[in-house]
Amino acid sequence: MSKESPTNIPTHLGIILDGNRRWAAAQNLPKFEGHRAGYETLKKIATRAFKKGVSYISAYVFSTENWSRSQQEIDYLMKLLLWVAKNEVNEFNKQNIRVRFLGEEDKLSPAVVKAMRNAEEKTKDNTAGTLLLCLNYGGRQEIASAVTKFLHENPNSKHISVKDISQHIYEANVPDLDLIIRTSGEQRLSNFMLWRAAYSELYFTETHWPAFTETMLDEALEAYSVRQRRFGT
Repeated sequence: MSKESPTNIPTHLGIILDGNRRWAAAQNLPKFEGHRAGYETLKKIATRAFKKGVSYISAYVFSTENWSRSQQEIDYLMKLLLWVAKNEVNEFNKQNIRVRFLGEEDKLSPAVVKAMRNAEEKTKDNTAGTLLLCLNYGGRQEIASAVTKFLHENPNSKHISVKDISQHIYEANVPDLDLIIRTSGEQRLSNFMLWRAAYSELYFTETHWPAFTETMLDEALEAYSVRQRRFGT
């Protein structure tokens, strides 16, 4: 089997973008440079993955737990995300990539929320792939929000099924994760897409996210292509 052409490509790829700050420290750069470099890597890897046949990419860019970081770092990340939503979306649009945001809007500024909605509207008809940016996102919060939405619509219900929750999570039409890549040597989900990750394959690498290359993506896709997924059978 060729590493350039795996025969079994994941439909939905999840990426836990870990190691931006550690990469910056190793380069003797400010931690903010790690986040900027991490975004550039995301653009490159997303473009490559869609060309390889991946249909959906979910990127864990800012978790509900990240609010505990320093205010200076949070402010920088919010400015970076606002810039992506307002300006970089034009590049995704040129590539026919659809952009969606997953997470809660509370704590986000009105400017960020407006830019998110505009980016989604601008790219809504694109068909080359869907990039889901998980912003103010937590897997447990997603499940709790799904239950809340269901109960709001069905106040007299005494039973909630798996199907009910699946129909009320963020972007419910997006399929479960097939493969999750986590960089920087950590081997845990860290509250990422807990509902959709039930039967996903996991791929870990020691490489910090900004240093993750297209060749490394190809290697991850190759490793996935030879795994036998049993789904509990």
